[in-house]
Amino acid sequence: MRSIPMPALPTATASSCMVWLPGAYHAAQDFVTAGFAQAVRARQISLDLIFIDMELEHVGDRSALQKLQSDVVSPARAASHPDEVDGLCLLAPYLGSRILTNEITHAPGLAAWQPGELAEADEQRRVWRYIKNRHAGSPPLYLGFGREDRFSAAHELLAATLPADSVDVISGGHEWPTWSSLWGNFLDSRFI
Repeated sequence: MRSIPMPALPTATASSCMVWLPGAYHAAQDFVTAGFAQAVRARQISLDLIFIDMELEHVGDRSALQKLQSDVVSPARAASHPDEVDGLCLLAPYLGSRILTNEITHAPGLAAWQPGELAEADEQRRVWRYIKNRHAGSPPLYLGFGREDRFSAAHELLAATLPADSVDVISGGHEWPTWSSLWGNFLDSRFI
């Protein structure tokens, strides 16, 4: 699994580490180009970043998750990031098809929706089952998205399940300038 590590400081391990997975048809280098590491350094935050290249065909078969665990997460924990996942920062995630989000909306809503029996390959329903079953002890989840994002209907469904201070909605679409602004907002609200 190819990764681009971007340490906060070249000679030391930061107190926190974030692993970033790219969206479909994106690569680890896109995070660097969009200035994600530069935003951390400009704010002088003790936060190491690791940007991952993930083959799209391996996401659904879960082999990518096993490789991510063994090649990236375990070594990062061993380098003084020993805790389990402290939380998730989702910037405009793909949460499933419009057919599925319409099904959830017409249930009415996530609380009433039943995912039914899940086929092994039904990752979209697994994601929403996870969201539905999150509880107070679950790792915190932060969601950022643009109002004009083509997936905003699904984002709004997820946002309705989160505390208000865990959601950031700004003007913008499903594009890097919007995600970069959301990233800056996340850093400012969580680290400064």
